[in-house]
Amino acid sequence: MDIRKVAVIGAGVMGAGIAAHIANAGVPVVLLDIVPQGASNRNIVAETAVEKLLKSDPAAFMHKRNARLVTTGNIEDHMSLLADCDWIIEAIIERLDLKQNLYKKIDAVRRADAVVSSNTSTIPLQDLVAGMSASFAEHFMITHFFNPPRYMRLLEVASGVQTQPEVVQAVSQFCDVKLGKGVVGCKDSPGFIANRIGIYWIQTAILAAMELGLTVEEADAVVGKPMGIPKTGVFGLSDLVGIDLMPHLMDSMKRTLPAEDAFHAKAIIPAVVSQMIQEGYTGRKGKGGFYHLNRLGAEKIKESINLQTGEYSKSQAGRLDSVANTRKLADLVNYPDKGGQYAWQVLSQVLSYAASLVPAIAEDIHSVDTAMRLGYNWKYGPFELIDQLGATVVAERLTAEGLSVPPLLKLAAEVGSFYRVQAGKLQYLTTAGEYQTIERPVGVLLLEDIKRTSKPVAKNASASLWDIGDGVLCLEFTSKMNAMDPQILGMIQQAISLVSKSYKALVIYNEASNFSVGANLGLLLFAANIASWDQIESMVKGGQETYKAMKYAPFPIVGAPAGMALGGGCEVLLHCSAVQAHAETYMGLVEVGVGVIPGWGGCKEMLQRWVTNKRRPGGLLPPVIKCFEMISTATVSKSAQEAQDYLFLRPSDAITMNRDRLLADAKARALAMVEGYQAPEPIEINLPGPTARVAMEMAVRDFQSMGKATPHDGVVSNQLAYVLSGGDTDMLDKVSEEQLLQLERTAFMNLLRTKNTLARMETMLETGKPLRN
Repeated sequence: MDIRKVAVIGAGVMGAGIAAHIANAGVPVVLLDIVPQGASNRNIVAETAVEKLLKSDPAAFMHKRNARLVTTGNIEDHMSLLADCDWIIEAIIERLDLKQNLYKKIDAVRRADAVVSSNTSTIPLQDLVAGMSASFAEHFMITHFFNPPRYMRLLEVASGVQTQPEVVQAVSQFCDVKLGKGVVGCKDSPGFIANRIGIYWIQTAILAAMELGLTVEEADAVVGKPMGIPKTGVFGLSDLVGIDLMPHLMDSMKRTLPAEDAFHAKAIIPAVVSQMIQEGYTGRKGKGGFYHLNRLGAEKIKESINLQTGEYSKSQAGRLDSVANTRKLADLVNYPDKGGQYAWQVLSQVLSYAASLVPAIAEDIHSVDTAMRLGYNWKYGPFELIDQLGATVVAERLTAEGLSVPPLLKLAAEVGSFYRVQAGKLQYLTTAGEYQTIERPVGVLLLEDIKRTSKPVAKNASASLWDIGDGVLCLEFTSKMNAMDPQILGMIQQAISLVSKSYKALVIYNEASNFSVGANLGLLLFAANIASWDQIESMVKGGQETYKAMKYAPFPIVGAPAGMALGGGCEVLLHCSAVQAHAETYMGLVEVGVGVIPGWGGCKEMLQRWVTNKRRPGGLLPPVIKCFEMISTATVSKSAQEAQDYLFLRPSDAITMNRDRLLADAKARALAMVEGYQAPEPIEINLPGPTARVAMEMAVRDFQSMGKATPHDGVVSNQLAYVLSGGDTDMLDKVSEEQLLQLERTAFMNLLRTKNTLARMETMLETGKPLRN
């Protein structure tokens, strides 16, 4: 069955967020809720929810126009709107009686083949369908989204004994391809996978920190980056989620878990946490939480709570020898300080708990690891973490400390590991003691799999080239944060040469968190500090020539970004034949933040796109002003859809919702372009010259007089204005690409020679934040 229209009932935070994300996929969605008593506007709840979604930060909609796909209503007047919906999602409060009453109303109006699912994670599926019609039960399942639905990739799916397999398949396929979800099948057990382990982990980490006398900063330094967990750690995460949720989560888990479950020993709300909740310190949505900002006049001081006394004081970095002196997790858990002791205490309990839950919560360990990576943003799942420590080592240490060893962990200890690579294929250990090859869904191609079976075609310290089959090469950036440097530029040139001789097309792609954060500032600053101006100008020109070679290559080059594509990383994409972008791609030319302007053809490409844009207002000035606004304010798109508004992406560029499908989609796009491919013809454009430059400079002075622009903002913006206006050109003259590149180069070098630009670069490298000088 095809899912072409969806309904969501329940316009709370989760329900509204789910509706928004379905609209992000271009699918019409009906959003219904109750009619409040005495309300003059009977749709007020759903309508207010959409209004909040449009203002939310981070944004729920990938583009504001997606809100038009949401039809609002109420469950008293508009149940008939469900009649042509293919999938109906229930996301109301966790009360069985209310859910079942709603299901009876849904069953009365739904199409016979329409799927119904609940977003619950606390009520068993068999209880939900008890007393319902056979047809309803056959088309019913649980689809557990994570908040916020747009950004959290995990979707846990649970089906009942009566649920038809094709129903599960249809919803799973839709959520995978259209919504970009990592769909994980799980058993109908309390908390499913991610929350069952995640809540246990949070409780274990908090209680162990208190027991061992760690500060919140020390605890987060251990239960953070060293374990492949986001830098928020456990206390920062609790602030983000909401500390007041802890008692509700504890009650729910205690109520539904069997008495012998190890979770019960952790279902404790410490006195200091109860006190925080009473006083309104519920996390970021309250007055603060384990961390909070104390505003003393204009100054904001970050403070943290003392876990023993409940008093706040200025936050101090969590410096521990165990964290500073170890690089491997196995070394951290053996380090003889409280950080090492804490790491082992948390991991030993959480990892053995996870091992004890398979197959009760999921059929296999791979599903569990996937759920924790996608649902809690862990870099490694629990079984991958055990392999880092050594399954045999973990089992022996647990035994030596008098702790139980789950049967699955004993099994892994006997054979050596939970995962192995066999004939280039990644395999996982099953509960039967055999290894099973991980099979990727059709349409999924991962570079990590290709790397297991081949060697790079070419490689240097910052980039690699991989043969991804069918005559397509893949260029992967591997520098720190994928920052652009001369070695990447060299690899681009090498790729162009290789593809021209032996391949059909090139895809530029990587599986890091961000496509590229821009140019290597450290390298640039070092060269500037030793006044190596010729070398810098040569590097700028080299980048321009490399990107130009990409643009005019005799074969298709497809960029496939995800995450941030900023500065030089954005400029790479501007010179590709086409772009297949992940939906969560954040593009922008942000060079003004470090005191320069785009120097590798970014100004040139944006001018050409806006000047030749058929939808723009007439005259030469509007496209130049638009480019000036975007580049001078370092505008960054908040999605790939929004990037098309700015023309960072062209209308013809495509978007992939699921990150795991991006490489396959980009490869298919490249191959589809091969036959009859012709490089674009060079473009010459008319630009307004000095008249436009004066207008832009006046606008900058106005912003400075209002205090919205700093003195150096003015210097940078004036250089940008000179480039975008075409320098001293006459509006009747054509300006070539080479002339624009020369203007970029000159302005870039002029700015790099100023002390304020160097100060901006130094500050960005030291703090990661822009300097407003």
